[in-house]
Order: sequence, then structure tokens, then C-alpha cells
Amino acid sequence: MAKKPVSVTIIGCGQMARHHVGQMLSAFPDTVFPVVCEPSAINYAELARLFEEAGLPAPPNEPDLSRLLAVYGSQLDAAFIVTPHAYHYAQAKACLEAGLDVLLEKPMVMTVAEAEGLLAAVQCSGRLLVVAFQGGLSPEVQTAVSLLRSGKLGRILSISGNIWQDWYGLTTGTWRVQPELSGGGFFFDTGAHLLNTVAELAGEPFVEVAAWLNNEDRLVDIIGVVMGRLQSGALVTLNACGNTSPSCASDIRVWGTKGMLRTGAWGGFLEVQYDEREGWQPVEVPLVQSQWEQFLRVREGHIPNPSPPDVGLRMAQLWDAIRASAACHGQPVSVPALPAARAAEVEHG
Repeated sequence: MAKKPVSVTIIGCGQMARHHVGQMLSAFPDTVFPVVCEPSAINYAELARLFEEAGLPAPPNEPDLSRLLAVYGSQLDAAFIVTPHAYHYAQAKACLEAGLDVLLEKPMVMTVAEAEGLLAAVQCSGRLLVVAFQGGLSPEVQTAVSLLRSGKLGRILSISGNIWQDWYGLTTGTWRVQPELSGGGFFFDTGAHLLNTVAELAGEPFVEVAAWLNNEDRLVDIIGVVMGRLQSGALVTLNACGNTSPSCASDIRVWGTKGMLRTGAWGGFLEVQYDEREGWQPVEVPLVQSQWEQFLRVREGHIPNPSPPDVGLRMAQLWDAIRASAACHGQPVSVPALPAARAAEVEHG
């Protein structure tokens, strides 16, 4: 029996969206694109070129999301939202209320209130929302989480995470350095992957953070340092540097009472060490799956949602605490606790 095509609209056709669409066109012939939503004629033209290169007609562009949902909603199964952070809440909410499943680029939203609003929209609509954090969706991080929960590395004592990129120069003149659109700088953009992956590995709430952010003459943070304490008492240190040599990389290490683990904010590698004499040993993981493939597998009921909207609430609460501490020159700030049911959903997916 032929597989039913999945009909998706792409909302936002910038560089990152085109990266995703390129993968989708090459690897998912059962995914179809009846329409896209992009206000920029230049961005739409670049997206259309991808379809032409694949030998396919470019989908029409409807820049007004409300009109798109009214005209094309009955033809759509899902929406993939890849827009500036400030638009995520309203666009995701509209799509959910229109009966679409949603794959939403990180960070999910700008504020705790928006996160709670999307959780309510998911519950009311009964639709699926997956947050496209590459780390949380990667086989390396998912395998690392399983290892840590199994107790093979013992009790977690400390986590250290670093992320760096030449973000300062790359984002000049873009929406990413406009706080009203971005909600933050390097730490809330590329660094959001570090925050989310460390929280996934920890498997328990942050209860307190102290943070310092440096804007490097910009309107948003470029460099940041965070120290945190988890509910169990385990300690966390995070460093984010967005003004360095051409690069985009990360390193996360977890120390347990029986061994150590290291991986990246996006996954990409996973190693463990139980004895220094044996050195770091690579861990075998399942084949890499794209965000779209995992989204499809969740929709089809093959796997539980590995990145549910509750991770967006967790992220919003943590980022609010980081900003509050940084505004007070590193004074420790408490992180609100997630409700028990939501905390369980974040931990178990």
C-alpha cells in the first residue's frame, strides 16, 4: 500500500529554512509542499530555485499566514516554522488552531507566558508540536541520556558546557541582533542548543543560576557565563563565546561517580571514559535522523515526542533566570519549578 504523502507548508524561507528544505527534497519524496509563507521576495526566489534544481515546480507563496491557513489549510497536514524568534508563538498557535501539526525551530518562544500559551494551544487542539532542537533530537544525545539514566556512569556530580562561533560578524545587520525580534543574543540563539542539551543530559531541574552577559557594544549578548545548581545539588558551568575565529562548535562533559561522558550541543559525537588508562571510547549510536524524519516518526506513532513543547517552557524559565541574574551582576536567581506533570513529560519525552 502506497504511503500517504505528508503535505507541509514552510513558514519563513530564509537560509536555515532552505537548508531544511534541501534535505527534505532530496530524502523525502512523500513530503509535498502546496504553499509556503515568506514576505521577502528575495528569500522566496532562493527557495524556488531549490525546487527548480530538483526538477519540481516551486510552490506558490502566500506571505499572509492568516490567508494561507484560510485558503490552503484543508490541504495541509503540518507546518514547519523557521522564522525570527519573536514570531514563533503567534505563528505556531495559529497553525495548531488550524488543525496542523507543527515542527518549530528553536528557541520555541520568547517568554514563559508564550510557552504556557503554546502548551494550552497543544492541549486544546490535540495537535503535535515538536521543537527542532538538533541536540534533543540527535541519536548521540538521546543515547547519552539513556546511559546517564541507566546509572552506568554513577551519580551526576558536575556538567561543563562550552559553545563558540564567529556569531558577532555573521549576524551584523540581521534580525538576530535586534532584541525585539531575537529575544537575546548569542546565548539565546546558537547558545540555546547548549542550554537545551545540558538540561536534557541533567534530567533534573535547575534550581539556581548565577550569570554574566557581555554585549561587546551590541544590543544583545555576545559572551556569557552561567553557573548553576541542579535539584540534586550537582553543579553546572556554561560558557558561550560568540566573537571568535571562524567556527561553530561545542563541547559538553558530564562527570559521574563511575565515569565520564562527552558530547556536543548538537550531538555529532559521543564518548565515555570509565578508566583513564583506557581513554575515551566512542559509543555506538543509531543512524542520524534529520529533524523532519523524527517529526514524521512521531506523527506516525513510531516514537514518543523527543522534544515536546514543555522543553520550550523549561528553556524560557532558565533564560529568564539567566537574564535576571546578569542584570544584577551575577547575583544568584532561583529558577521556577515546572509543574510535576510537565517535568515528567520533559524527562520522559
